Parts: sequence; C-alpha cells; structure tokens
Amino acid sequence: MAFRDNRVMLLKCDDYDVQLIKENIRRGLEPWGGLEAFVKPNQQVLLKANLIIAKKAEECATTHPAIVQAVAELVQELGAKAIIGDSPGGPFNESMMRRVYRKTGMEEVAKKAGADLNWNFDEIPSSFTGGEVLKNITLGRFISDADVIINLPKFKSHGLTKMTGGVKNMFGAVPGLLKAEYHMKMQEINDFANALMDIALVTKPNLTIMDGIIGMEGEGPTGGEAIKLNTILISPNPCVLDVVMAKIAKVDPLSIPTIKVAKKRGLVYQLEDIEILGEEVEEYSFVAPTIDNSAELLRMRLPAPIAKWVTSSLRPKPIFKENKCVQCGVCIQSCPPKIITKTGNCVEADLDKCIRCFCCQELCPKEAVDIHRPFLGRILFGK
Repeated sequence: MAFRDNRVMLLKCDDYDVQLIKENIRRGLEPWGGLEAFVKPNQQVLLKANLIIAKKAEECATTHPAIVQAVAELVQELGAKAIIGDSPGGPFNESMMRRVYRKTGMEEVAKKAGADLNWNFDEIPSSFTGGEVLKNITLGRFISDADVIINLPKFKSHGLTKMTGGVKNMFGAVPGLLKAEYHMKMQEINDFANALMDIALVTKPNLTIMDGIIGMEGEGPTGGEAIKLNTILISPNPCVLDVVMAKIAKVDPLSIPTIKVAKKRGLVYQLEDIEILGEEVEEYSFVAPTIDNSAELLRMRLPAPIAKWVTSSLRPKPIFKENKCVQCGVCIQSCPPKIITKTGNCVEADLDKCIRCFCCQELCPKEAVDIHRPFLGRILFGK
C-alpha cells in the first residue's frame, strides 16, 4: 500500500532544465524499480499539478512547467498517455482552465511533450467508508478516469495549513467552487485537515514528485516570496514526503495540521523512522505563517464579550489593500460564507462571520489581500 511506504527520495537539482530534471527523476525512482513500476503502456496517467491560480511560473505559486514536462515525457516514453490537470478554487470550466493552462505554461508543456490537457469538467460522487470526516466526496471525473495519478505539488507555505505539500495538493481533485462547501463544513483546522487526508486517501495518488527547486515562503500559497531550495522530493507516500518537506523548512512537522492528523491515523512516522534516500537533508530558514488555533478557545462557549475579544485580539484576519484591489470579484465569488462585499474602490469582509479559510487571499489575482496576524495570537499560537 503506497501510504505505508516510509521511503522518501531527496534529490538536489538547482535548475529548471527539463533534461536535468528527467535524469534526476529517473535516478530517484530506481529504489522503486523506476517509473515503469508505476506506469504501464496504454495507461491514462494524470499529472496532478498545482495550478491553483493563473500565474506565471516565476511567481512560484504553481508547479513549474519544466517539472511537468519532464514527468510527461517520462510517462510518454513508457507508452502511456500523460494528461495534465487540476481544479483551482474558482469556477471549474473551460474558460477558467484555458486561462490557467496558458498562464501557468501548461499549454506549452502539452505541445512540447505531446501530452493532453484535461477538458473534462464532470463531477462524480464517491463514497468513502474509511473517511474520518468525509464519508461522501464529490470528485472531478478527471480523477476517477485516470489509471494512474502522479501528484506534482509545489513546496510552499500556506496561510491556513502552514505548509502545502503532497496531501493538500489532492484537494484539487474536488471541483472548483465545491471546495467552498468543504471549508464551510469543516471550519476548525483539525476537521479540515482530516478532510484533506480523506480526499488524499480516496484519490490514492500512486506517486508524488514535489517541485522544491524554487519554493514559496511567507504568505503562501499565492502571495509569498520565492525561496531557492534546490530540491526534488519523491515518494509513493505523500504523508512521509510532507514530513521531509517540513524538516527541510525547519518547521515542526506536527505543527502542520495534515501531518498531525496523519500521525494520529497511523499514516505517518516519526522522522527518525522515515528512510530518507539520496541526499542529506539541508535545512533552510523558511518563513511559514502562524496557524490560527484560537477556535479551540471559542469552542469553550466563552461569554460573548470574551469570545469577541478572542476573535479581535487573537485571530488573524484578511486586510484588503485598496491600492491593489481592482474589484474583480474573485474574492466575493470564492468566499465560502459569502461575507465579502464591494465598497468604494475596494472590498470588505464581515469579520464576525469570517471563517478564516483565507480563500480570498489564496485566490486573489492581484495580491490585494494580506493576512494580519495579531501579535498576541502569534505569541500564543506561534507553532
């Protein structure tokens, strides 16, 4: 079972040269018997990239096209068909994906590698009796139609889950705006992390290859800063891969909600039990956001004045920057509780009803949303 494999291959690669990446991936997959151990001739192989937003590769929000091209070419060399796909947070339709594919470089990758782009926007319900919080999950049909899924996440920080890696990248299996429903149903971070784990388990990616050559730190997953990491991580098990990602970033793995719930569910090991193959771990001074755990205090049914103080003094909140906002409406459309409205030359959110999912910051194409994290909250919930 892939999620029981405790091996992670750590490769050093300092350039987005397609041939160099292919050589590294070939070498990195040798302990598992090569890519042919996962991919057979005539199979439909989904390359599940991180295409969260229509941004250029150099903005570091999405999986670099050179990584996707390298894997696509390796898949095609085995006589299989590579299909590039993802479902970002906005509407999951042709006009949206055409813009995303073009801006992220995937359109060009498909031409160069002879791969296909996914144009199937159908949805399919899936039952999962083993789910911790999700027993029924709606997936994009492009996920269920694939014979093999190769998960291609980006090494990034994340405003809600601290870091986003192999497990969270499979949230892109949920079609577009349906993601908002999951945010509304699972407003507490541990519940949401368990939902992400349920989705990863039901989609069962066969192999995860992480783009960590240049990652994103700070206010990720779309508005952070580039950081050179010179790393590619490979494992059939996205859970243990994420632990090694955390180690490289000098972040306590158990401060990342998806790793925390994975450990509770017996899907992840202590770092010393993970077999790291290839290169030695090189740690970086990586800037990761503080996670909002104040909901645990609010759960205690505090008196209304105290609960209001906790909300205003401890909890992070979105700040909309008038000098960057163009009132495009993406934040309004993507907000799960629908509490963002236009006002003057900008927008504002009803913070009393804000669920702190930060979809507004994640999906803003103009980086017009900052997350203000109160000093006291950072002190209390710094991990």
